[in-house]
Amino acid sequence: MITATATKIEAILYLKGKPLSLGEIAEYAACDRATVEEGMIELIDNYARRDSALEVVETPNGYSLQLRPDFHDLVQTLIPVELGLGALRTLAAIALNSPILQSDLINLRGSGVYQHVPELVELGFVRKRRDSDSRSYSLQVTPKFHQYFQIEQLPQIFPISQKEQQLELELEAKAE
Repeated sequence: MITATATKIEAILYLKGKPLSLGEIAEYAACDRATVEEGMIELIDNYARRDSALEVVETPNGYSLQLRPDFHDLVQTLIPVELGLGALRTLAAIALNSPILQSDLINLRGSGVYQHVPELVELGFVRKRRDSDSRSYSLQVTPKFHQYFQIEQLPQIFPISQKEQQLELELEAKAE
């Protein structure tokens, strides 16, 4: 039998739909961290014993209730996303530069961004917010993007200065 604390943690993880730290779970559950740790162990153990499509896992960002890897092909089948090549490239540019100003994205990808961004926002892959420092919008990928594409963390891009240094080194090497 599962305790009320473990059941409450399960509900919190389900409703939030993203990884949560023990501290965040304790805050939502209105209990102390030790109680959450006990409940979390119980919940993980309970899911491990079930023949269920769901599992509770610890990720670098916290604990998450998610679909077992065996069922990821169902996501593609049942919830297909039809993205054109341009929209997919725009999404990739947002993901790799997140957060990015829409004006910078337009400079990078062209005016097609004006059509792609609303589509990506509607699909839930991108969050669009007015930037306080400019007249443009700030764009960034959402947890749905990470879940759908099964990407926990994107590679870090070199800051411009390092990138420029790398290109200069490559050019010098080719010149020799």
